[in-house]
Amino acid sequence: MKIEWAPREVPMERRRQTFAMAFFIVSFMILSLGSYLLCAALLIYGGLMIRSLVLMYLVYVYVNHSRTHSIMDGNGWKINRNNWLFRHYRDYFPVQLVKTAELPPNKNYIMASFPHGILGTGISINMGLDISKWLELFPQVRPKVATLDQNFLTPIVRGLLRSWGLVSVSKEALVYLLTKSNDPKHKDNRDGFTSNAVAILVGGAQEALDSHPGKYILTLKNRKGFVKMAIRTGSSIVPTFSFGEVDILDQVANPPNSPVRRFQDFVKRFTGISPLIPKGRGVFNYTFGFLPNRRRIVQVVGSPIDVVQSDQPDAAYVDKIHKQVIEALEKMFEKYKDEYIPNSKQSKLIIH
Repeated sequence: MKIEWAPREVPMERRRQTFAMAFFIVSFMILSLGSYLLCAALLIYGGLMIRSLVLMYLVYVYVNHSRTHSIMDGNGWKINRNNWLFRHYRDYFPVQLVKTAELPPNKNYIMASFPHGILGTGISINMGLDISKWLELFPQVRPKVATLDQNFLTPIVRGLLRSWGLVSVSKEALVYLLTKSNDPKHKDNRDGFTSNAVAILVGGAQEALDSHPGKYILTLKNRKGFVKMAIRTGSSIVPTFSFGEVDILDQVANPPNSPVRRFQDFVKRFTGISPLIPKGRGVFNYTFGFLPNRRRIVQVVGSPIDVVQSDQPDAAYVDKIHKQVIEALEKMFEKYKDEYIPNSKQSKLIIH
């Protein structure tokens, strides 16, 4: 295998972007496992005071999550969602946000987001890590990103996720956020925001398994839970599509029914997480490594699909709204693919 090395003469701005990317990826990889190891080490080797404090913290995490679902109201500390590190993280690809319709701040929204890709990078940056562009385009609408509930039981990491506007994708957490008052005078809206927009990567772990460069394969036909949630809470559904999301990382070949895919499906069945083996670039080479490739990601935000609120959604009505979401995504893909996908004639949208 011939290795393509990065040139020595690289603009300093690009070096900073690569540093920001590497720092973020490595830090999160270490923290995800390291937080458990740290707590275990402190419980085993720490003194009585240390052990007591760690136990108190772990009990607090569990109890707090059980009572509040770890939700942080408002936008949190802006410095955690708009800073030097995350701006360079955005510019590394770069990640862009395109507005095609207004999102009036007098209602709440479910952002039905596709495709998941390996990391869900576009939606995570635009609505989580660096929300400056979002607030410019959609003022008074709080951006939130829903992720797996178990992530909020991870020591230390849960605090970071909450500070970045991530919320649990559990039913209870979504209902709490999507039934929030839109009255500007309500005490929960003292920050000047009157609406919540919660992004859900509907395809989830299954869609991530199908993520390969140039292949837009969505898991949607049998995913109707988000539609039912929208109807129960009276929230509008906003289809969003991140062009280029599947191109930043490849993964080890895993065609359906292959040994790799069967193992991944087995793990996903019990954990809800797909054990992917990503293939990217390195810090100093373009051939192999764990860093995503520099590929533009453009998240296009579609028009809201309004629903009639009902505590008991009718199956036929759910199917009707679900069909509208699929049609909106298909139209969005055909309208913007030539503009945002290189070699777009070879790209097709497949919905499973």
